[in-house]
Amino acid sequence: MSDAAPARHTTLTPADLARMLRYATDWLGVYREQVNALNVYPVPDGDTGTNMHLTMQSVRRELDTCEQDAMPSVARAISYGALLGARGNSGVILSQLLKGFAEALRDAATVDGALLTRAFQAAQKTGYGAVMKPVEGTILTVARGVAEGAASAPAGADIETVLEQALFRGQALLDQTPDMLPALKQAGVIDSGGQGYLYLVEGMLAQLRGEALPPAPEVTSYAQQQFEHEEFGFCTEFLMSEATEPIEKIRELVTPFGDSLLVVGAEGYVKGHIHTNEPDQLLATVGRYGKMLKTKVEDMAEQHTEILGMAGAAARAEEEVPPSGLVAVANGYGLVKLFRSLGARIVSGGQTANPSVQDIVDAVRSVSAEKVIILPNNKNVLMAAEKAMELMEGRAVVIPTRTLGQGIGAALAFQPDTDAQELKDAMTEGAGNVTTFEVTRASRTTNITTKTGQTLDIKEGDVIGLQDDELVQAGGTPEDSVLAMLNGAYAGQEIVTVFGGPQKTQDDLDALAAKISGAFPMVEVEAHAGGPDLYDYLVTLE
Repeated sequence: MSDAAPARHTTLTPADLARMLRYATDWLGVYREQVNALNVYPVPDGDTGTNMHLTMQSVRRELDTCEQDAMPSVARAISYGALLGARGNSGVILSQLLKGFAEALRDAATVDGALLTRAFQAAQKTGYGAVMKPVEGTILTVARGVAEGAASAPAGADIETVLEQALFRGQALLDQTPDMLPALKQAGVIDSGGQGYLYLVEGMLAQLRGEALPPAPEVTSYAQQQFEHEEFGFCTEFLMSEATEPIEKIRELVTPFGDSLLVVGAEGYVKGHIHTNEPDQLLATVGRYGKMLKTKVEDMAEQHTEILGMAGAAARAEEEVPPSGLVAVANGYGLVKLFRSLGARIVSGGQTANPSVQDIVDAVRSVSAEKVIILPNNKNVLMAAEKAMELMEGRAVVIPTRTLGQGIGAALAFQPDTDAQELKDAMTEGAGNVTTFEVTRASRTTNITTKTGQTLDIKEGDVIGLQDDELVQAGGTPEDSVLAMLNGAYAGQEIVTVFGGPQKTQDDLDALAAKISGAFPMVEVEAHAGGPDLYDYLVTLE
C-alpha cells in the first residue's frame, strides 16, 4: 500500500467547496466547548463556540439542499444560511465574513488559489464593514490575518498552500490578541471568536487532506469574568423579513437602545444584535418596520451564572448529584426567564424553529442530575424529545407537553430532590391543569370547521386564536381574540398570565390586563413581556 501524500488541489468545484464547509462545521463542533471557554468580558456572549457552530449548521442545512454543481447556488446557500442561522455577536459577524466570502465566488465556475485569496480578502472587508466600531483583538483581526496570509502565498499556489499560509498568519495575529484587548490579557486567553474562525479554516484544510476529526479536548475551566461594568444587561437579537425601511434606517432606529450593535441584511432579511436594557421596547420599535420572524433575548447575568456552573461541572463530576434535572424547549425571553427560574436548562426553539434531536441530547448531557425530565412544549418537538430520550438510554424522561402553557404547569411541579419517575405523575397533572391560548396571524387563506362545528373563513394575515393548540377563533384584534377565548373557557380559574410577543409594548400589555380584570374581576392577572416569536400573545389560564 502506498504511503504517498494525497494530491494537491489546484481548483475547487462548487461541490468541493460545499464538502469543505460541511466538514469545517463538524471540525468547529469538536472544539465548540473549548471556544466557549475562552470567552471573556467585554464581549459577554459566553457561548461564542456554540453560536458560531449553530451559524455553520444553518449553512450546512442550506448546502445540503442546494444545487451542488452550480457556484451561484452554493454561494447563496453559504450567505443565506449564515444570515438566517446567525446566533449572538460572534455568529452575526461570522455571517458577514461568510457573506463577503460567498459573494467573491458567486460568479466563478471553479475556485483556484488566487480566487480563494480574494474571497478571504472580501470576507474580512465585509466583516469590518458590518461593525459600527470595529475593535482589534477580535474575530475581525484574525479574519484580517487569514486574508493577509492567503495573499502571501506565491503566485499560482494550490488551494492547500493558500489555506496553510492563511492559517499561519491568522494564528500569528490570534496569538497577539491579548496585547490588543486588556480583558484577554487579564484572563490569560486569546480571542474566542478568532479561535473559532481559525478552526473553520483549519477544518477546510483538514477535509482536503483527508484528516479524521480529532477527539474533543477536555475543558476544565472557563475564562468568563463578572459583568460588574456591563452597562446593558440583555443580549437581544431579531430576524425580520419584508422590511419597509433600508438597513441603515433600522440601524439608526436601534442605535439609541444600547451597544454591541450589529444590523445586517441579505436576501431580503434583516438580522440584528444589540445589548440593551430595554429589549421589549427595542423589539416593538423594530417590529413596526417588517415581519418579525425570530427573536432571542438573553439576560447576560443569568447566562454568565450558567456558564460558571458549566465551568465547575468537571469538578462536580465525583460529587453527589440531585435525583432530577429539567430541560425545557422555549423561546421568548420572558418565558425563557420563567423556565430558568423554575430550574430548567433551556433548548431554544418552538413553533417554526424546532430544535434537533442533538440539541436536546446536548442539553440533557449538560445537566448534572441522575435523570433529566424533558419538556418539549410543542407538538412538533415531541418526537425529537422522545428520540433524544431513547439515545440517553434511561437517563431522560419525557413529559409530552404540547404547549408552552402545559410546560409551565409541569415545571411548577418540578422538584430536583425528587426522583424523576415519581415526579412524572405530578408534573403531568400540573400540565393538564393549564389552559393555553395563543394569538397569532394566519399564514394562508383557508376555511376551517372547528371541533365545536363552527366554520371559520380565514384570510391570510387575519388574527387567529388557538386554545390548547386547536384553532377556535378568528378575526378582530389580538386583544379581542384573547377576551373571546377567555369568555369561552373561563370556569372559575384563579390566575391569568399574559406574555406579549415581540411587537407588543408594555402599554399594550397593561391595557389588555386592565380589560381582563374588568371582565373577570375574580381572577389575578399577570402581564409580562417576552412572549414567543410570531405570536401577539400567549396566555395561560390556571
